[in-house]
Amino acid sequence: MAESLKEKTAKGLFWGGMSNGVQQLLTLLFGIILARLLNATDYGMVGVLSIFTAIAGSLQESGFTVALANKKQATDEDYNAVFWFSLLMGASMYTILFFCAPLIARFFNAPDLVPLSRVVFLGFLISSTGIAHNAYLFRNLMVKQKAMAQIPALILSGTVGVVLAAKGFSYWGLATQTLVYIAVVNGFFWYFSRWRPSWHINFHPIREMFGFSSKILVTNVFVHTNNNLLSTILGHFYSKAEVGNYTQANKWNIMGFSLISGMISSVAQPVLTQASDDSERQRAIFRKMLRFTAFLSFPALLGLALIAPEFIVIAVTSKWIACVPILQILCIWGAFMPIVTLYTNLIISKGKSNIFMWNTIAMSLLQLTVMIIAHPYGIYLMIPLFVGINIAWLGVWHIFVSRLINLSLWSALKDIVPFAAIASLSIAAAYYLTLHIENIYWLLMAKIVIAASIYTLILWASNATIFKESIQFISRRGKNIS
Repeated sequence: MAESLKEKTAKGLFWGGMSNGVQQLLTLLFGIILARLLNATDYGMVGVLSIFTAIAGSLQESGFTVALANKKQATDEDYNAVFWFSLLMGASMYTILFFCAPLIARFFNAPDLVPLSRVVFLGFLISSTGIAHNAYLFRNLMVKQKAMAQIPALILSGTVGVVLAAKGFSYWGLATQTLVYIAVVNGFFWYFSRWRPSWHINFHPIREMFGFSSKILVTNVFVHTNNNLLSTILGHFYSKAEVGNYTQANKWNIMGFSLISGMISSVAQPVLTQASDDSERQRAIFRKMLRFTAFLSFPALLGLALIAPEFIVIAVTSKWIACVPILQILCIWGAFMPIVTLYTNLIISKGKSNIFMWNTIAMSLLQLTVMIIAHPYGIYLMIPLFVGINIAWLGVWHIFVSRLINLSLWSALKDIVPFAAIASLSIAAAYYLTLHIENIYWLLMAKIVIAASIYTLILWASNATIFKESIQFISRRGKNIS
């Protein structure tokens, strides 16, 4: 059983990493093209709506994906109840927000948001049809199938968005891109899932799961509120162009840490749940995942901060240069986000959705208070405060995890700090060694090569176990594929 779970975890991480890598490359490609065609105001128009779509999406899903994954046995009746409940909630939320569109436009002082929001909000109505199928794929660790759904959806939606932007449809291209992605990916979820809904509607399983899922729901609402807090506050107090610069910077930051978070999330909660009855075994699995996460996260995100000036100018032209310092600050937060994701997955795997909920609510309320107080002092104070609170709150997450699996702070630091320190040293060395290079293209390449080489050499010289195991696994997979 241990070997079976280990192999299943490794395969899930492999396909999750491959899927997220390809997706991020596609997102990078289409993001570069769209950023060249559109301006900060276009991104700002769509960016201010993100908090509404995120919260509405959480309400329609209501935490049932995680609840189904956490059940020892999930029946067809459970999936059927989730399907019809999600569809009902999606239709209800769209109706409410459709009529609230004028109020939203008035809050942001942008009349064009009325028709735009009514189109954008169709996304969570469409996605409600695939929530149960997504839950089926997630519970059964069908990471490969999810990759085969998401990658074609990205290609098609990105192509549509670029064509519309090139034709002069401005922010409508971004809105349509999102809708096409949601429609295609949910269609593939139906195709790859073996489960199908029936007309026998029974909401009794919903009532059984709601005690757990309701806490996940509330938590997700606050998570999305927290993640979209800055764009909402900026949209109200500042210009749409400033929101656009933040949205552009945050897009690249999210793209960076989502590569790792997505890989970890694809397997962490189901695998940790399977080991939940054995705390010692679960702690060993968690610590190995923690080392693997830190091994990837710190060089990736700190590296993105290092190359941000050259990358932004080369990729999306100097018109976006104002987003560079914002991106560099956000990348520090991004380096810790996959670790936070792993911590929260452990808490959920233990069935402690109440801890997940109240901890997230407390952090979100603190963020909101600080952001409102700080907004008169400008965006360059608000963002460091936002980043600082999120990183500091990792200590709070650790307190609860330590109680659940008896993980000491010293043990967690031993798993995290070496990779953070080596990555920071590599980034600093690359920065100082390339100060004399003037050509922007050579500078970008030199920073990447030097930082990556130093990081790899230090890990190899120090005989880091997670580094060796990762190389060995990739080598084995490469031989199997060939």
